[in-house]
Amino acid sequence: MLTKKDLTLNELLILNSELRSAEKSAAVAYLMLLGGHLGLHRFYLKRIRSGVAQLLLFIAAVLFYFVFVFTSAIAEEFAYSFLALIPCILSGVALFIWVIVDLFLLPGMLRSYNESVKQEILAAIEHHRRMELLAGRPIPGDLD
Repeated sequence: MLTKKDLTLNELLILNSELRSAEKSAAVAYLMLLGGHLGLHRFYLKRIRSGVAQLLLFIAAVLFYFVFVFTSAIAEEFAYSFLALIPCILSGVALFIWVIVDLFLLPGMLRSYNESVKQEILAAIEHHRRMELLAGRPIPGDLD
């Protein structure tokens, strides 16, 4: 696998250009974390499954809240409506804790995503090099 040190000047320019357009921004990720209860920051970093899990947990909390409001309006006893409040509170607290943990995990998730993008671009450059060599064309800037 290629590293940045193995690249020619033109390949390094291509790598930096591609990285600039494909890397995810920390500022955008943290802004999306403000809507963390919807899992937006996880969708942004292509962590679809956990983003869907956060979104479903949010929907469950909202649904249990509406069930609580509805049952408290029609129920004569508070105990029945309180039973609907328990899952609402539990899912809300779980989601809140998850978002707080994500606050600290976000830098690592960003580094991981951006590193995988860099590796994909390096693999494409390496593939291009092989194709050039198979075609019998020398790689410009290569000293070998």
